[in-house]
Amino acid sequence: MSKNPVEDDLALAFKALSNPTRVAILRWLKNPSDFPPQLEPAEEVGVCLKHIQARAGVSQSTASQYMATLQNAGLVTSTRVGQWTHYKRSERRIQELAADVSSEL
Repeated sequence: MSKNPVEDDLALAFKALSNPTRVAILRWLKNPSDFPPQLEPAEEVGVCLKHIQARAGVSQSTASQYMATLQNAGLVTSTRVGQWTHYKRSERRIQELAADVSSEL
């Protein structure tokens, strides 16, 4: 890790965004209403992992790993609803990332 926390945050975000499927997931989550209906509104609690998994065409464990990487970078947040985990974009962090890229690079 560097001595600059902004550099560390950028590196973590870039690592998360280094996978095309993770980038696609972030893009998909911009429009949660494009996913199939679920018990709790996706706009409120986020999109259920099973819907993200189905759209990405990956196993549940791979989808979980992708979402953990995005969450670790602060790009998504999660909410548990019963046995399911729902995800939505962290718009604040994504805006901060854009600002950091603009000012630091």
